[in-house]
Amino acid sequence: MHILCVCGVGQGSSLVLKMNVETVLKELGIEAKVEHSDVTSATGANADYIITSNELAETLKNRATSEIIIVNNFFDTNEIKHALQEHIK
Repeated sequence: MHILCVCGVGQGSSLVLKMNVETVLKELGIEAKVEHSDVTSATGANADYIITSNELAETLKNRATSEIIIVNNFFDTNEIKHALQEHIK
């Protein structure tokens, strides 16, 4: 499984999201390749899931082929865990 964490510039907040997603996946016992990116690069990415904010999801929804998972607080591991459990079966 390949997961891409996306923010506007692909630097700070997507990296924080990536680290928190990796932590949650480890807790859930799910193995995945997790990367982070900016929104422009994410449109052509070959990932199973894109995790991003609601605002950026709107930008990606018509251009990305990946399933988009929305997380509003990139620091909230409980929100991330709930979102992942809802989408990744």
